[in-house]
Amino acid sequence: MAYTNITVPQDGAKITIRDRVLQVPNNPIIPFVEGDGTGRDIWRAAVRVFDAAVEKAYGGARKIHWMEVYAGEKSFKLFGTWLPDETTEAFKEFLVGIKGPLTTPVGGGIRSLNVALRKLLDLYVCLRPVRYFQGVPSPVKHPEYVDMVIFRENTEDIYTGIEFQYGTEENQKFRDLLKEAFPKEFAKIRFPETAGFSIKPVSVQGTERLVRAAIRWALQNKRKSVNFVHKGNIMKFTEGAFKDWGYRLAKREFRNDIVTERESWILGNKENNPSLSVEENAKLIDPGYDMMSPEQQAAIRREVEEALALWETHGDEKWKSKLLIKDSIADVTLQFVLIRPKDYDVIATLNLNGDYLSDALAAQVGGIGIAPGANINYESGHAIFEATHGTAPKYADLDKVNPGSVILSGEMMLRYLGWHEAADLIIKGMEGAIAAKTVTYDFARLMDGALEVKCSEFGDAVIRHM
Repeated sequence: MAYTNITVPQDGAKITIRDRVLQVPNNPIIPFVEGDGTGRDIWRAAVRVFDAAVEKAYGGARKIHWMEVYAGEKSFKLFGTWLPDETTEAFKEFLVGIKGPLTTPVGGGIRSLNVALRKLLDLYVCLRPVRYFQGVPSPVKHPEYVDMVIFRENTEDIYTGIEFQYGTEENQKFRDLLKEAFPKEFAKIRFPETAGFSIKPVSVQGTERLVRAAIRWALQNKRKSVNFVHKGNIMKFTEGAFKDWGYRLAKREFRNDIVTERESWILGNKENNPSLSVEENAKLIDPGYDMMSPEQQAAIRREVEEALALWETHGDEKWKSKLLIKDSIADVTLQFVLIRPKDYDVIATLNLNGDYLSDALAAQVGGIGIAPGANINYESGHAIFEATHGTAPKYADLDKVNPGSVILSGEMMLRYLGWHEAADLIIKGMEGAIAAKTVTYDFARLMDGALEVKCSEFGDAVIRHM
């Protein structure tokens, strides 16, 4: 495509995709948005880290050709639009990009630039790894136990934005429709005349592609478990369905590579007592078995029989080497990631749950200031890596804030490209700078004996420790 306001680097080449595998040249063109507010300082520090890591890892054989594209305040000032069509076209054409934090426009129009980009490119996975760097101030006793990766569904749930504001004509129409077509459901609303309404869609397709991506990633990266986090005990046909569809997908597409938690109990029971009957096994996995109806008991026995039918591939403790698939209620999860973080590894969850969880976990390992993120479509290859924090305009252009979030998002990007050596150097550099207590103000004020440095100087320290 010919661009009017974007300059395409002449010496670079496009990243492409074939059969779901990225084809990455040694000179890839990567679009970037520097971001608003503190984004300018952060980007300047981060891009030097990226270039240094690539140079050190490959001795000049590989080089990223950066291509600036525009969104947010800078775009609005230059072109009168918050998100130019050229920007989304560039992300579409060049597949992989990175961006700093963006301002949400005030006064209507786009509700969120980040959400708009995700929807326009169908970036259905929000990928949020959370890990601890030794020496980072933390409010918990053992932050080093936190090593989780969240796959947050990005396109459904309440973030679809289907809402009916109280006092509007649309609200009245929706309320009347609900009352007429679904009187039983309408009767459940405590104050219908003064209620706002929001619709929460969760689909089979949206669930399956998210869960498929999480399981594939977990297998490729030799992780131990995938946990479906949901509130299915209350929202049975959305969040509960997410859990059920997730298990169904796991068993259908990854049968030889996975074991569900309940299957592991059944197989383990049989291994501990080979003479155990199906009904005895059923009573062990469901202590309330004797109080169930005959139909419920029959369902549990079928579950036991189906698990035991896996004996050839999963029995005799072979299931212990499989990827464990399990689930947990969202509120319980928020408690247990604090007190039992070792029990959690890869988490697949819906949009709102993922929002809460990723920020809560980030707080355990140093805060959102060093929390990286990515939005990815694994089928098309499109991916935008991004800072997960806000623009903090009061610190803009002061060369003060922590650039860790964008730096680690770039590390994720390099790993996504298959440039693991460069990504490893960024991790090494971050670990070294933080261990040496050469940190920006947000960490320095919480660390004894720290050397407080500027945003740009922290980038220098990361490079030195590579």
